[in-house]
Amino acid sequence: MRISPRRLPSFPLFARETRLISSSNNRMALHPKQADKLIFAPTGTPALLDSGTTAPPRQAAQFLKAERQGGLKRTEIDQESPVTQFHSWFQQASLPETGVSHPETCTFSTAQLPSGRVSSRVVYMKELDPKGFVIYSNFGTSGKARDLFGTADGKSTGNPWASLVFWWEPLERQVRVEGRVERLAPEESQVYYDTRARGSRIGAWASQQSAVLKPDESEDGDDGRSQLEGWVKEAEKKFEGAERIPVPPYWGGLRIIPERVEFWQGRQSRLHDRFVYDLVEGEDGTKKWQLERLSP
Repeated sequence: MRISPRRLPSFPLFARETRLISSSNNRMALHPKQADKLIFAPTGTPALLDSGTTAPPRQAAQFLKAERQGGLKRTEIDQESPVTQFHSWFQQASLPETGVSHPETCTFSTAQLPSGRVSSRVVYMKELDPKGFVIYSNFGTSGKARDLFGTADGKSTGNPWASLVFWWEPLERQVRVEGRVERLAPEESQVYYDTRARGSRIGAWASQQSAVLKPDESEDGDDGRSQLEGWVKEAEKKFEGAERIPVPPYWGGLRIIPERVEFWQGRQSRLHDRFVYDLVEGEDGTKKWQLERLSP
């Protein structure tokens, strides 16, 4: 079956990229074209040279930043706690000179039971404390709420396990977090909620996250957006003149309490450095972190 490429939006940026890619498709192909594949062995965005031409064909880039310093060694990471180690790496990623624009960005994954179907979305980590990693979202109508806490019809029974992945490309580092989740108390969520822009606070009340938006047939060209805008107007009216807006009962913080955390540092030839902390039970019955190096 032949698949037709999607038409890109007619923005100047897309137009420039379209010309660049289409004019260099043949010259940028490092590997023979695969007739049955739309994408095969990509090597990153083609670099535009000063001459106006694109860079010559190349293989996928090597990770060399840590390589030049001898890689990541066990003695260079915290021996006791992955939270302490994450805080150290996050502080480094937050420095302007690193080029990491939003180090708090991460992929949050959940799995629905009993189907086992996994879903992921990009979110912001908003807090880190000794207990774990905190994100904020809608936990009433969203897919993540369905996966984590189940549904009334029993189609999802609830699965409290979740994961986070942070990717800091300029540093050639990633962090993977696995653990159980717990909701934050409303009063604790309110503290963060109060820091949000008013429009974002209104939006939390207005949006029934992941609900299907129905087009208004009386409005020419409406694709459902007007329904959302109507909800926003209702929320704005509800809190008109109010300086402090309460956090919605279905909205708030979620803490991922880690039981496994991996720190990954890119190395040459894909022979990366990987160190993992696993929460294990000691002989005395108390839990402690066990640190080990993993094969790439």
